[in-house]
Amino acid sequence: MNYTEIMVRYGELSTKGKNKRTFINRLSQNVRRALHDFPEIKILGERDHMYLELNGADSHIVMKRLEPIFGIQNYSPVVRLPRDMDVVKKVAVEMVQSVFKEGQTFKITTKRADHLFELDTNDINQLLGAEVLRNVEGIKVQVKKPDIEVKVEVRLEGIFLSCQRIAGAGGLPVGSGGRAMLMLSGGIDSPVAGYLAMKRGVEVQAVHFHSPPYTSPRALQKAKDLTVKLTAYVGSIQFIEVPFTEIQEEIKRVVPEGYLMTVTRRMMMRLTDKIREQQSGLAIVNGESLGQVASQTLQSMVSINEVTNTPIIRPVVSMDKNEIIEIAQKIDTLELSIQPFEDCCTIFAPPAPKTKPKLEKAQKFEARLDVDGLIERAMAGLVISEIKTGDSLEEQQEEAFSEFL
Repeated sequence: MNYTEIMVRYGELSTKGKNKRTFINRLSQNVRRALHDFPEIKILGERDHMYLELNGADSHIVMKRLEPIFGIQNYSPVVRLPRDMDVVKKVAVEMVQSVFKEGQTFKITTKRADHLFELDTNDINQLLGAEVLRNVEGIKVQVKKPDIEVKVEVRLEGIFLSCQRIAGAGGLPVGSGGRAMLMLSGGIDSPVAGYLAMKRGVEVQAVHFHSPPYTSPRALQKAKDLTVKLTAYVGSIQFIEVPFTEIQEEIKRVVPEGYLMTVTRRMMMRLTDKIREQQSGLAIVNGESLGQVASQTLQSMVSINEVTNTPIIRPVVSMDKNEIIEIAQKIDTLELSIQPFEDCCTIFAPPAPKTKPKLEKAQKFEARLDVDGLIERAMAGLVISEIKTGDSLEEQQEEAFSEFL
């Protein structure tokens, strides 16, 4: 079926009152970003729904791009036809045939925005219903709960037909809830945390710590590949690579083994907060799950969080590993996450890290470092790239650029 438009219906946006236009505008931006390689598509965001005029774009590819975008309750592919009932009858039959399965029922539902049209709603329902019954073998009419409902809308500019309502991702448009830095390690938990934060409208920028030669280029690429997966929900994401080798070497040199992880995480948190400040973010998102590892006990969180007053959002904090894995499978990040490339959280990891580190001891050991100098040099070496839906990894690498934040 050659669809000409897609009608998008909003989810929670319908409850946003006077702020509704802001949410609609944000959703329109996200849809445009997801469809950045389809410049011919025209997006019209109205109060109760959004229209995408395809202008020749492949409707199947477009609908696949819409599927994960937060803020969409459901959407319907639509065919726009001339106000010629012979043409409408032919297309109505083709539309039903394209989705009909043996034993299914149908109904025709007509709405007339143009009340001067020569046929009223009952006439159109009967005319099209009879045509479908004549041409689709085995189909029956069911008025109350049909398997297939062909919706017909008569407007001045044409007659519009649709018969599918495809579920969207729900949630709120990414960006409507502000911006946060996602601490993206490359493991299972942090991409899931990013996904859940985005579902509630948070725009995330991915912050990844890289320590060559201890971490490999493939580990860095793995983090970028995970970011590609997350762009499906928003269109594009800023990927911020933080050079962390010098800091980890210094921590390894002067900090006792039991506190290596605590001090390392404190430095990561400081850097992420510094980036957040420069990027006008409001919060930090991470994939911590309470009690899962030594750095994620309550005592560790207290010792690590002490370096910032910025809100830390932990979407998976109360989930067990199986729950997190289930979401990772759903968003197609699990297979990437379990690739065996070490990241900054695993290199130099002591065999027996403190699970109940004392804040005063962490501060004492950290005082042996030139904290300000290490932070300044790491910030000077940031590498930022914009990763977009549909971009190849080679294109992402070519577009990478360095910035002083």
